[in-house]
Amino acid sequence: MRYLERAQWRARLLDVNYRLLLEVPPRDTDPWEPLVQITGEMDQFGVHHSHADESSVMQFFTFDRENRSSIRRCIELARTNLGPLRHLISSELWLEVNRLYLDAQEWSPATLAESGTVAFYTDLRDRFYAIAGVIQSTMQRDQAYDFVQLGTMIERADNVARMLDVKYHYLLPRLEDIGGPTDLRQWAAVLRSASALEAFRKTYGNAIKVDRVVDILIFKPEFPRSVRFCIDRIAESLKRIGGAGDHPLTDLPSDSLLNILSKATAAGAIAEGLHNFLLVVQKECATIANLTFGQYMALE
Repeated sequence: MRYLERAQWRARLLDVNYRLLLEVPPRDTDPWEPLVQITGEMDQFGVHHSHADESSVMQFFTFDRENRSSIRRCIELARTNLGPLRHLISSELWLEVNRLYLDAQEWSPATLAESGTVAFYTDLRDRFYAIAGVIQSTMQRDQAYDFVQLGTMIERADNVARMLDVKYHYLLPRLEDIGGPTDLRQWAAVLRSASALEAFRKTYGNAIKVDRVVDILIFKPEFPRSVRFCIDRIAESLKRIGGAGDHPLTDLPSDSLLNILSKATAAGAIAEGLHNFLLVVQKECATIANLTFGQYMALE
């Protein structure tokens, strides 16, 4: 299910960035380029596009079938992967994914223009929420469910780390702008991309500070889109999967990252270099995915 989580994440990034630019005129000449930086696809993007503007990024992220990670392509791949496994998932889940797949076949830039950007991505967000609800409400808590959770949580943790890294490392404001309106709006957009703004305000109030953003998105085990929450769920799923097989795992692939997160703090990670810390998180997520796939041929 990594493909559906990836598609949902990209829809969030596009929606939040579009709304932010409506609210605040861009100071940067390339306000859409950071989205491509977040996903690490600048080279692939540059093959067909000379400039990262609104039209080219939306095309690349949403409709491009040559981009294996575009929203449409992710939906297609998710349906392809689920097809042979229909006996392991609920019929409701298959119907929701198949319906989204069929609708995605009709998408085009004209569709986006017709419905309006905000309406298009709002509807897409609601479709993904519906699929997540169906998974939680209709699937047995068995091995198939655990593999669904694994794919979702690995992708989610990696995406959060990438987004934070781009904002903190690549989009550092000018010294005089740190803590200013533009800087704070960008951090608020980061929180919105992870559906974390309301949770942030309930936890810390309205004052947005970098260490608090890092804390809720990386270290808070209670927040369902934090890296810590994701790794906790991954560890639980791996324990159940390993316990059910003939060759249970003694050392979980998630143990290393869980150990790192349990000992670190937001303030410490920033002081020692947040960029390097987030690179470690991304590397550990890739290791978890590779080891899990190698051991169990995990379902995506």
